[in-house]
Amino acid sequence: MNIAVKHIPFNNEIFTLTNQRAAFWKREKALILSDLHIGKTAHFRKNGIALANHIMKSDLERLSFLIEYFQPEKFIIVGDLLHAGDNSDVDKFCNWKNQYPDLQFFLIEGNHDRLSETLEKKLCLHFKADHLTIHGFTFIHDFDTRLPEFQITGHIHPGVILNSSVKNIRLPCFVQTEKQLLLPAFSEFTGLDTKNIPKGGKFFVFTDSEIHEL
Repeated sequence: MNIAVKHIPFNNEIFTLTNQRAAFWKREKALILSDLHIGKTAHFRKNGIALANHIMKSDLERLSFLIEYFQPEKFIIVGDLLHAGDNSDVDKFCNWKNQYPDLQFFLIEGNHDRLSETLEKKLCLHFKADHLTIHGFTFIHDFDTRLPEFQITGHIHPGVILNSSVKNIRLPCFVQTEKQLLLPAFSEFTGLDTKNIPKGGKFFVFTDSEIHEL
């Protein structure tokens, strides 16, 4: 697995964007990502749609690789850790997470994160709230115009369309504006929204091997 990086300054801080659908904040030693949608494949299987188990396995392997690469102390999920409550995929995620007992686990709740008290305890969260502010940066699942701080968000699953003479290519991306860093969906089992993304921003498009600013 290859990690390509792009170092981006925001408000006198440096964030590292990667082609593996996550960002790293060196000052806080925080690995930041959004929209894992754990349990989505099990939810589909439960409803009669056969999906291979390797989809979630691939996401978690990529996440392990990022943890080994950056050696973070914090793991910040900017919403939609889960997809449809508790199921067998959540058990697999918890077993995977047990490999990293010293990693602080922060969950910013997304629209899919409907956590019962039992499920919250099962996930062993260190922090859960609808937003979190650190050093003037607010982590929140969807952009909130009422908040004054720079926001790091998810929810939209941003993507761009690159036009060529042969075919149009859709790629995931990060989007940076003066007030927001929009993260791509971490799970590869998600669609791309190429329409409802912030206007006037910089786009950091990536493939399995590269990351580039458009």
